[in-house]
Amino acid sequence: MEELYDQYRALLFTLAYQLMGSAVDAEDAVQDVFMKACVVHPERLEEPKAYLCKMVTNHCLNLQKSARKKREMYVGPWLPEPIWTPEEDTLETSVVRRDLLSYAMLVLLEKLTPTERAVFVLREALSFDYPEIAELLGKQEANCRKLMSRARNKMGISEKETIAAEAVDLEWVYEFLTSLEQGNVDHMLSLLTEDVMFVADGGGKAIAALRPIHMRDHVAHFLLDGFKKTVQGELRFEAASMNGETGLVLRSGDEAVGAIFIQLQRGKFARIFVVRNPDKLTWI
Repeated sequence: MEELYDQYRALLFTLAYQLMGSAVDAEDAVQDVFMKACVVHPERLEEPKAYLCKMVTNHCLNLQKSARKKREMYVGPWLPEPIWTPEEDTLETSVVRRDLLSYAMLVLLEKLTPTERAVFVLREALSFDYPEIAELLGKQEANCRKLMSRARNKMGISEKETIAAEAVDLEWVYEFLTSLEQGNVDHMLSLLTEDVMFVADGGGKAIAALRPIHMRDHVAHFLLDGFKKTVQGELRFEAASMNGETGLVLRSGDEAVGAIFIQLQRGKFARIFVVRNPDKLTWI
């Protein structure tokens, strides 16, 4: 079993993380599945990859039922938990397309039902074919194809479109920081799309906007006011590789107190996600 753990842990963690949007829950799911697999008859593990993926998927689908109820009572917007990913590929990032680890993709996945999400992740992120997905989920292949089509429609991605988002690198991150430091509203406005949206997750445990902020003027003023308060509070920003892209970590001393992700659209900032809930910052 130790050999199987070493071989498939990264794959199973990535699968669970994509399904749950939580690194903590993903790690727990993988540990639980391997504990159960220890007592499985060897004959049932003749195809360990498929069997373990099925166990993890079912485990996550069960967890999502209770997770959705908790999110209904969550204070403010709920955002996925970010993870630290080194710039060079690791076991975790090598088993999945890096663009599908992106934070914007995780947020999009929240639009799907648990089953739609499972089909999408297995197909797009982990490159399973439809017969394999049908076997894993106990569904007809035609049904899985319909679920995939429905998932793409909800996410606004057509069959012909590629899923890759515009890359966010250090240049864009520093451009964002420079505009904040200058405190120039016109400069900030020039970086934002007309329909930009700012979303912050404090979970009632950290200061954060309780609702998404829309429109360029509102977002620009909110960002600049927030930056002034951040500097006065002796917090600092650091560029970091998270979810396969470059983002910003907000630190107080050595403690991470926030994670910021930028989604680009035609070379401008279209979505800005800020995670402030301390429970979601343990992995960075």
